[in-house]
Amino acid sequence: MGKLIAYRLALALPQLALVSLLVFFLTYLVPGSPAAAILGASATPESLAQVESDLGLDQPFAERLVEWFGAALTGDLGLSYSNSLPVSDLIAERLPATLSLVGGGLFFAAVFGILLGVLAALRPGPLDRAVNGVTSLGLAIPEFWFGLILSLVFAVQLGWVPVVAYTPLVEDPAAWFTGMILPSIALGAPAAAMVARQTRGAMAKALRAPYIDSLTAVGVPRTRVVVRYALKNAMIPVLASTGLTLRILIGASFVVETVFAIPGMGELLLHSVIGKDFPVVQGAVLVVAVLVIGVNLVLDVGYGLLDPKVRPQ
Repeated sequence: MGKLIAYRLALALPQLALVSLLVFFLTYLVPGSPAAAILGASATPESLAQVESDLGLDQPFAERLVEWFGAALTGDLGLSYSNSLPVSDLIAERLPATLSLVGGGLFFAAVFGILLGVLAALRPGPLDRAVNGVTSLGLAIPEFWFGLILSLVFAVQLGWVPVVAYTPLVEDPAAWFTGMILPSIALGAPAAAMVARQTRGAMAKALRAPYIDSLTAVGVPRTRVVVRYALKNAMIPVLASTGLTLRILIGASFVVETVFAIPGMGELLLHSVIGKDFPVVQGAVLVVAVLVIGVNLVLDVGYGLLDPKVRPQ
């Protein structure tokens, strides 16, 4: 297992370097100057040149790239153009909200997706068709529309949850949990449909395997056969596809944050792109890439635990 972790970490480093290079290059190609966005309508050629010089925007591309990479390796993501605050502090302020939302959505998707998939595989017929219909509906409903409906019904009309969803966990854990219920459901429902379909197919295939008949013939209880053997083997392809599900959740979380007024990374990135605050954009994308790669590493380790054949020899 140590070889698997070392192998994945070795692949992660060039991936992060490539993502950072791509984002830096794309921000370099964005038309317009960050200095013009900072100064606004009162900008003059002299003031634009002065601000660009202060920000280092008049330096060659290669020099700026090397300087940014060198600082990033030490954990310094630079200063925001708009308010001169450290980018790392801005990200640290917004990241917990996004992690709460993505974590809640992933939990909802995993629990309800696996549950529905297992039920559909164990009960072919009306229940299987009903689950298939529910998952088709879940895949068709956009997250932002579903979030608006949930908010209107359960927050505005019924008053079961607060309209303003997010409260920091360190301030009030109970309010944090209550406020994250609807956003997590809105974000996780389409992902739960994907997990349910994947689980249903993998579980049905596992239940048709010859070893299942052999275990049943020797008197192993049905519950043990399903949970310990069939479900364990069915989780291998489900776990392998969870990385894709996570990337979808992170992308969709930026939209759900807007619906529920959650001050997360999505709002920070949106304002930074509009205001041409490139250090914030570069730092936020790098942190998101680290998050995705880290979760994929955990999933790869879990995949290796379930299936020894994928471990490097």
